[in-house]
Amino acid sequence: MFRGDFQQKLDSKGRVSVPASFRRVLEQGDPDWQKGLRPRLVIVYGDKLQKYLECFTMRAVDEIDDMIARMPRGSVDRRMMEHYFHGLSHPTEIDADGRLILPQRLRDKIGLMDEAYFFATSDTFKIWNYETFEAEQSAPFDAWRAAQGPDFNIFSLAEKYAPPREEG
Repeated sequence: MFRGDFQQKLDSKGRVSVPASFRRVLEQGDPDWQKGLRPRLVIVYGDKLQKYLECFTMRAVDEIDDMIARMPRGSVDRRMMEHYFHGLSHPTEIDADGRLILPQRLRDKIGLMDEAYFFATSDTFKIWNYETFEAEQSAPFDAWRAAQGPDFNIFSLAEKYAPPREEG
């Protein structure tokens, strides 16, 4: 799993260092990776409404491809999934120095200039313009959390998905 958030410098060529812990997850998530090779990933940049780049391990992409393949060929749902995950994506790899090279059009799409903000989302991570992240994600989360009250236990959200406890 990806964990944490990191603000990383972006150079004029679009190179940004991927946090070391994220690189380890990318290596583990690439079935073809071995020491000496570069881990691969897929960046889904999405439609006009998506304000971040979502980065998937190769295993995660394989899972999505398997789901798409089970959908009826020619169905609207399948065409939409193919459009989003195949057409609006950028396959790439981490370079020998642990960096991603983000093409100019992807940087322009989300407004990256000097820094990129990496935010873990379990089995993927997102790359944001930090100011956009604050407005779109952080501020709404803070408002939601405040509305829950001081005694709210965030773990209660996951309890309904936990396996039943054994009596004993």
